[in-house]
Amino acid sequence: MSPRRKFYVVWNGFATGVFDSWEECQLQVKGYPDAKFKSFDSQEAAIEAYRGDPTEQLELLKAIAKGRKESVNYEAFPEIKLDSLAVDAACSKNPGPMEYQGVWVRTGERIFHVGPIEEGTNNIGEYLALVHGLALLHKQGKYYTPIYTDSRTARSWVRNRQPKTTLKPTAKNAKLFELIQRATAWIQTHEITNPILTWDTPQWGEIPADFGRK
Repeated sequence: MSPRRKFYVVWNGFATGVFDSWEECQLQVKGYPDAKFKSFDSQEAAIEAYRGDPTEQLELLKAIAKGRKESVNYEAFPEIKLDSLAVDAACSKNPGPMEYQGVWVRTGERIFHVGPIEEGTNNIGEYLALVHGLALLHKQGKYYTPIYTDSRTARSWVRNRQPKTTLKPTAKNAKLFELIQRATAWIQTHEITNPILTWDTPQWGEIPADFGRK
């Protein structure tokens, strides 16, 4: 019998939220002072523990449900590299609560999800998602696995090894700026070998990691 899937809540770490794997949880807590996290047997229990407020919990569940789109037959597009990671972000206002995620193109499985994080922007979310995906693939030894994004800004920031955001640091977005600094430190100290590809939205539809809130 295969081991039962666990979900992990990180209350205090490089990024906070509900994570789908122990590997993702470790990325957020390893080396973080006074990290606080716990595993749960179901996604619902993890969300309830993380959010606390039943209203906020319901909104998060709705957001997750919206993120689960109907299956698309990407095999109908031979130019799409199916064994790849797609990343995307969502932000309800600018600045506002921001979250991002990565999805395996072939299966539609969500590989990681971070947020919501206060006072973010969509560009920052796209950048963090792209770097998170690159770092995860690197850690897994998938040095040449393609990664798709639909964000020109994120590609530019990664190519230049530096984000050019105009967002100002505040007490509310301190956690966000920690993530930005961590992501930037990673891309400045690692060779990027994974092909970063443009998702052709007009031809293929929304990127698999899209949150479906347009």
